[in-house]
Amino acid sequence: KPRMRCVLGLFEGVVTGAADGYARMTDRPAATLLHTGPGLANGLANMHNARRARSSMINIVGDHASYHLPLDAPLTSDIGGLAAPMSNWVRRIEGPADVQPATEAAFRASLTPPGVTTLILPADAAWGEADAVSLGKVVLSPPPVVDVDAVRQVAAAIRSAPGRVGMIVRGRAARADALEI
Repeated sequence: KPRMRCVLGLFEGVVTGAADGYARMTDRPAATLLHTGPGLANGLANMHNARRARSSMINIVGDHASYHLPLDAPLTSDIGGLAAPMSNWVRRIEGPADVQPATEAAFRASLTPPGVTTLILPADAAWGEADAVSLGKVVLSPPPVVDVDAVRQVAAAIRSAPGRVGMIVRGRAARADALEI
């Protein structure tokens, strides 16, 4: 049975926005498949939003075959350079045998905030043959330990200035059940 649900999106801005929303709502990594550098560029604004929200997102960006890049085709771009400011992890796959380990590394990196990863997949690496390898079980790191004394100090400061305290929250803290006082 498939463990991935594919949803067609006709514009990369919509695709990356939907992936960010999915990751925020489910606390699970979302993946996108973007078409070369221009497709990545169309999705950068929502990748920025996802990075700021610490969403877990894996962006797979297809690229020309490696042997075609020196010809400087119209869609040739510096994909790594475009992706770097909006990703906490960027890697270019070097060949068919690199697809599985690079994909696993991208998945694992997406689980570490800020969580946005970009995997560049040249066409010849995608087309090539490699041995089938299954991913090992991913063990999530435990959430960071909260300093109880720091929480008490913040609570005391809030109580000492009723009506004059504003708080900025994000992630799970911004959900309805977490906002109830």
